[in-house]
Amino acid sequence: MKAAVYSFSRRGAFLSKKIRDFLSSIGYEVRIGTMPKYAAEAGIPAMSDHNASCAEDFVNCDAIVFVGSVGIAVRTIAPFIKSKLTDPAIISMDECGTFIIPILSGHIGGANDLARRLAEAVGGQACMTTATDVNGLFSVDEWAARNNMVITSLKAAKDFAAALIDGHTVGFFSEFPVIGSLPNHIIEDMDFKEGMAVTIDKIGRPFPDTLLLLPKIVHLGIGCRRDVSLSALEDLVLPELEKLKIDMRSVAGISSIAIKKDEQGLLSFAKKYNLPVTFYSADELNSLEGDFSASAFVESVTCVGNVCERSAVLSSRGGRLILPKTTLIGATLAVAVENITLCFAKSD
Repeated sequence: MKAAVYSFSRRGAFLSKKIRDFLSSIGYEVRIGTMPKYAAEAGIPAMSDHNASCAEDFVNCDAIVFVGSVGIAVRTIAPFIKSKLTDPAIISMDECGTFIIPILSGHIGGANDLARRLAEAVGGQACMTTATDVNGLFSVDEWAARNNMVITSLKAAKDFAAALIDGHTVGFFSEFPVIGSLPNHIIEDMDFKEGMAVTIDKIGRPFPDTLLLLPKIVHLGIGCRRDVSLSALEDLVLPELEKLKIDMRSVAGISSIAIKKDEQGLLSFAKKYNLPVTFYSADELNSLEGDFSASAFVESVTCVGNVCERSAVLSSRGGRLILPKTTLIGATLAVAVENITLCFAKSD
């Protein structure tokens, strides 16, 4: 994770160092900058043009903290705002650290949660303005982001939140087990008009007005012959996902055997669909226990009897195989799904 911290006064420059240290302690790689006239005294880099810095950091950072007025923050970020799905968390904090205000990407980008943590770190007060937060209600977009789920419709998410804010009870469906209690005003019952469904079935709509959440827990194990083409892989993978009613947005990644790490067709497929790809050694694949199909020819080439099934299950951390080895035009595919449980309580 990456973050940037900008300050615009002497006192703000020194506070920004404390913010930097806190963000670093929770796993951020932090870029910090202040006005040139305060840089030497505070011992931090000078920032000659914060607008230019923001242009770069808005694309590359997960969070940006402005130690200064909300007005400075708003005017700086205005040219770069695109979507709540992609914009980084933007937080404004006064130079005394009294008020910490998330102003962009409060839920999906995590600004609200980060503001709370920053408030605790600097001894200030986080100031929330999002309706679900000020009313103490469940925030579906924040929960989805925290649990690596895709919201298939922002309109459905807004309607769902509006129903809660208006005091309505809504339904809930999940194909995965739930630990603990559901949030207030959400009931595991499909007799409601509005409801939330957590499933990898992209056409699953158990309510008349369904908010569909897709967990990114599907793993593609792929084996292939040398010089397999991108189109050949698409001809294999895309129809099989369609048969399984799986949206590509549910796919967490691709995996294969290490000897395929330079296979351009496979790498091109991963790049085109923005999927991470993991390559396992033969020993890692063979260490996996379970009942897998096997091919003497594949084993003679790779030292593993089955690449696609083993790599799919291994990358899913021992998940269930929902598509065993399937072959087409010199490539093999297996699909596995992680075993997950849902929890609505926030972890520390």
